[in-house]
Amino acid sequence: MADVAEVPQYTPGEDIKDVHDMEKASEENAIVDYDDAHIAEITGAAFDDPNLDKEHFVGFDDESPYPEVRSAVANTDDFDMPVTTFRTWAIGLAWAIVIPGLNQFFFFRFPSVSIGGIVAQLLSFPMGRAAAAWLPNVTIFGVKINPGPFTVKEHVLITIMATVGAGSAYATDIIAVQRVYYNQRYNFSYQWFVVMSTQLIGFSIGGVARRFLVAPPSMIWPANLVNCALFNTLHSQQYAGIGTRGGLSRERFFVYWFLASFFWYFFPGYIFQALSYFSWVTWIAPENTTISQLFGYVHGLGMSVITFDWSQITYIGNPLATPWWAEANIFGGFVFFFWFLTPILYFTNTWFSAFMPISSRTSYDNTFNTYNVTRILTPESTIDLAAYHSYSPLFLSTTFAISYGLSFASITATLMHAFLYFRKQIWVQARRSLHEQPDIHARLMSKYAQVPEWWYLCIFLSMFALGIISIEVWPTQMPVWAFILALVISFIYVIPIGMIQAITNQQVGLNVITELIIGYALPGRPIAMMMFKTWGYITMAQALTFTSDFKLGHYMKIPPKPMFWSQIVATVIAGTVQLGVQAWMFTNIEDMCSPTQKDGFICPSTEVFGTASIIWGVIGPGLQFSKGKTYYPLVFFFLVGAIAPVVPYLLAKKWPNSIVKYINLPVIFNGTGLIPPATAINYVPWAGVGFFFQYFVRRRYFSWWTKYNYVLAAALDAGLAVSILVIFFALQFPKNGTIGETNILVWWGNTVPFVGADNAGTPISVLPPGATFGPSTW
Repeated sequence: MADVAEVPQYTPGEDIKDVHDMEKASEENAIVDYDDAHIAEITGAAFDDPNLDKEHFVGFDDESPYPEVRSAVANTDDFDMPVTTFRTWAIGLAWAIVIPGLNQFFFFRFPSVSIGGIVAQLLSFPMGRAAAAWLPNVTIFGVKINPGPFTVKEHVLITIMATVGAGSAYATDIIAVQRVYYNQRYNFSYQWFVVMSTQLIGFSIGGVARRFLVAPPSMIWPANLVNCALFNTLHSQQYAGIGTRGGLSRERFFVYWFLASFFWYFFPGYIFQALSYFSWVTWIAPENTTISQLFGYVHGLGMSVITFDWSQITYIGNPLATPWWAEANIFGGFVFFFWFLTPILYFTNTWFSAFMPISSRTSYDNTFNTYNVTRILTPESTIDLAAYHSYSPLFLSTTFAISYGLSFASITATLMHAFLYFRKQIWVQARRSLHEQPDIHARLMSKYAQVPEWWYLCIFLSMFALGIISIEVWPTQMPVWAFILALVISFIYVIPIGMIQAITNQQVGLNVITELIIGYALPGRPIAMMMFKTWGYITMAQALTFTSDFKLGHYMKIPPKPMFWSQIVATVIAGTVQLGVQAWMFTNIEDMCSPTQKDGFICPSTEVFGTASIIWGVIGPGLQFSKGKTYYPLVFFFLVGAIAPVVPYLLAKKWPNSIVKYINLPVIFNGTGLIPPATAINYVPWAGVGFFFQYFVRRRYFSWWTKYNYVLAAALDAGLAVSILVIFFALQFPKNGTIGETNILVWWGNTVPFVGADNAGTPISVLPPGATFGPSTW
């Protein structure tokens, strides 16, 4: 029990009562006597739950104090198990080329397909086993080519190399927008400097972030538990856990549900797509605009709330991997802001919203047409104010406007929440570093040499230099002080946002606040806006990606130094490959990024990114959010975010054992950040599944939940991912989905969700021909 006493475990709302007492207990290896309430607090379950046995909590020396971790992570380590072998690097680097290259290729296509990490995780397993069986058992330059059976640690490192740079690098959109919107084509050196700097400079924060986000056992990182469960299932490792339970083995359980998920998705994903977009209310009255705004899934709020598609349910994250209290916060925020506040604003025509659909990602002019940004641009790609005042202000749908307001609130709420709840923990960790081992996993990892601080410093200095070169040598309109400011914003937010993500599985984005800051600081400079947003947002996001991987390595007992190098090398290779693929596409694909491109390479993300560069960089927030402008009230969300966390904090202080301590305002404000295009179809079923497994099953059938919950999450995700790939490459991509002379997709079950007022986005107030809406002057 001494190790639990070293660093107390935190639940949301919990504060350290006395830092000095904690340090004294650590020094004296004090034994903590956990009472019923404390047991309930660290497990998240009620202390009177009849399925919990207090004997399992008497000593935590060889267990994590969190049942989520015990149910998915092995509490043992083989220090001599091979990790960085020839086959690790060969398979890992192959994936670091293939997956980022394919994802970049399909990134510009609509509809797209993304090859996720779970696919690499699954396919790497038979590849590793085959390599172990077929590679010769020889030694070359002191390196054993085939050191024996394929190990779980090799598998983890391969998966991390495959996924750390798998998604399209955020900065590649800067290059695409420069080419498509501003006719700027710079050489490969510029492109490589920008991508490498934005992708890797966040990694330099890892040396600091690991103290707060990896070592403490309270930093669970729930999404990693699904990966751990799958790794341990594939390699038949023994889980740590509470109690014993008969029934199916985890391996057989995984196979059954993987197959079920794989075959089932053929129905909502291909044969009967109405099962996915099950907006049954709009089918009754498809042209009724009020019904379509409330119950539609395309441009409505999605109050039909039914779907049979796991990809829709997991659109905002796997509900089996997110703690129930976090899901409850997100669901509560969704109900208040989008089922209560949004309809009130819409049907009272606030912000002229009744002339647009209630939910849309498109920006509109005052004639209800898509905003034509080319009408307000000068030849130098800056705003022509005279043209702007003679054309139209820019309008947003109600959900789009509310999402901006909630983004503003989440920024200030995150800082205030971190100050109120984590200030002492941050101070203690900063003073004590990693000298103490809070739980079994940290103690096992203490055997491995940590990454030296100067390695992180070298990464920072080199990537900082690349950033300076890229903005100074080429005409980016971005001053050095703006580059430094963007990094400062990222560095400030890494720890508080990382703590929230590590506990809740939800990340607060900085893209909107960075757009707002640079839009006011440097109006009329779209290239500078895009670069500032990228360094300000992606630096933080990449830092947390690397930190999450370090936590996965922490759980799976991967030595930190091999983890460091695998991430660095894979990221460099992935980014270089993506730039090469992108350059080839723009050179060889006819009409690339044109709305009428015959093969679907219409670049939807580039369009959004380019439009944002004009909204925030050309028009600027001063013409949209300043006093007297249409969306000025949204600015007050900053104040709401700063004040709101104080209320549950004070209430939790007064009633420490009440449900109030689970209220998390940053999660409430940020949890609905995917709306639009997400609707209730993505939030309500997600919360319902989460309630069933993470609350009901966890409380009533705790031994079943311990054994199967994360295995089920991994099986459903893996089956879905493989099914999507098979459907796309075997059925949809060849011959545009036709089989013979017939397109079997054209029938009622695949067309009914995409007709009527919902699909067309018909507003409740339709403009007469030639009429306009909005203010008389702007």
